Amino acid sequence: MTSSGFMNRKQEIRDAFVYLLIVLATYFFCQTLIVIIHEHIHSTTAYLLGNMANPLAIYWGNPITLSGWDEGVEYSALFAAGEGVHAAIIAVMPLIFHAIVVTGGIYLLLSRALLQKKWAYHLVFWFIIVNLAELIAYMPIRAFSLHGDIGNINHGLGLNPWITLVVGMPLVLIMLYYLLRHVLPGMYGMVAGDSPLKQYVILITMAFFLFLFSSGIRMAQAQEWLMSLICFLAFALVILSCRPNLPWVVAEEQQFTEKIKQAGHELKTE
Repeated sequence: MTSSGFMNRKQEIRDAFVYLLIVLATYFFCQTLIVIIHEHIHSTTAYLLGNMANPLAIYWGNPITLSGWDEGVEYSALFAAGEGVHAAIIAVMPLIFHAIVVTGGIYLLLSRALLQKKWAYHLVFWFIIVNLAELIAYMPIRAFSLHGDIGNINHGLGLNPWITLVVGMPLVLIMLYYLLRHVLPGMYGMVAGDSPLKQYVILITMAFFLFLFSSGIRMAQAQEWLMSLICFLAFALVILSCRPNLPWVVAEEQQFTEKIKQAGHELKTE
C-alpha cells in the first residue's frame, strides 16, 4: 500500500469512527425522546378516558437502560373495576404511534423529499430504527407476556396471545422488508457514500439496536433463552443478507444514487 493509500485508509477509519459516535448520540437522543413520548401517550390516553387524574404523572427512569419507566396507570384497578377495554386502549395507543412513525418515516425516505438532505435523511432513518425496535420488542418478543402492554391488551380484550401474534407479526415483517430492501441501500448511498466502513457501521448498529439492545440481550438477562436466540439469529441473518457488497444491495444503491442525481439536476434547472 502506498503512503497516499495508507493515509486515505486512515482517514476512512477516522470518518467511520466519527460517524459511529454520531449514530450513538442520535440513537440515544431519539430513544430518550421516544420513551418519554411512549409513557405520556399511555398517561394521556388514560386521562382522556377518565382513568388518570394527571397525564404528566409518569415515573421517570433511566433513558439509557430503559429501566424504571412507568406511565403511572393502575391497570390492576381498571381490571378490578371491569374496565378491561379501557386498559387495552391505554396499552395499545403507543404501539399504534410507533407503527405510524415507522410507516410514515419509511414512506418519507422512499420519496424524493430528502434526497438532497443528508443529515435529515440520517435523523429520520435512526428515528425509524428506534420506533421499529420498540415494535419488535413487543411483537414477537413479548407476544405471550402476561404483563406489560401486550399482556394488558390481551387481558383487557380477552384475546388469545396467538391472535395478537398473527395480527402484529406480519405488520412488523412488512416494515422490516421495506426498511432492509429499499431504505437501507438508500442509507448506504445517501449517508455513507463510497465508504464500506461507514456502510458496515450503519448495518451493524442498525441490526444491533433492532434485535439485540432492546430485545435479545434483555431476554437473555431474563433467561428467556428461546426469544433471545431468535433475536441473535435475526441479528446475524440481517448482517449476512444485507452486506453492502451483495449484488442486490449494489443494484438498489445505484438506483437510489441515480434518483439523487436526477433530483439535483431538477433543482439546478428550476
